[in-house]
Amino acid sequence: MTLTTEQLAKYMDHTNLKADATEASIKQTCDEAAKFNTASVCVNSYWIPFVAEQLKSTTVNPIAVVGFPLGAMATASEVFEAEKAIDDGAEEIDMVINVGELKSGNNDVVEADIKALATAVHAKGKLLKVILETCLLTKDEIVRGCQLSEKAGADFVKTSTGFSTAGAKLEDVKLMRETVGDRLGVKASGGIHSREEALAMIDAGASRLGVSATVAILTGDAASAKAGY
Repeated sequence: MTLTTEQLAKYMDHTNLKADATEASIKQTCDEAAKFNTASVCVNSYWIPFVAEQLKSTTVNPIAVVGFPLGAMATASEVFEAEKAIDDGAEEIDMVINVGELKSGNNDVVEADIKALATAVHAKGKLLKVILETCLLTKDEIVRGCQLSEKAGADFVKTSTGFSTAGAKLEDVKLMRETVGDRLGVKASGGIHSREEALAMIDAGASRLGVSATVAILTGDAASAKAGY
């Protein structure tokens, strides 16, 4: 795939989810996103009011993660976090699937959890992505996670938090795209550090990329790459 730098930037959710993120580092993330006109800035929900203010004169969307990074949060708490983040300015919500319940085969529980978030998020006119944490799942579990996410009304399925044992893999992105077809978006996130890796993920079926190494990817400056997401 051949994309201009400007086109590639619009695939990117420029991400800063570090536990030690400071206001200064979040501002830098927003400034970088505005400079390159990325799709969004993705942060923990605490930072959404600040991010929304920083981005108000741009076309870059604030995104909040919910139930992050483990997905083991009570559904009512996830819903509250999502609604609060949207009220504070988030345009999209990235929730983490309940990995343990998915692996236990409790499909009804997983679907109900996602559906509650989808209902709350859609009621406010926003989008919901479901993070599967593919590194912890078998291929069959990835397929089932995608199917349950679609059935529950999610808008995207997403590979990874970037905080577990591995990030996005091409074969998992391909499998997710094959499972959801063109009905849902697919977001590849975690471990994408170069333009070549980014384009390969898009070729595999990703319609959005979660990256912290945005500057490195868009400029080719390896020194700008960031560890983590």
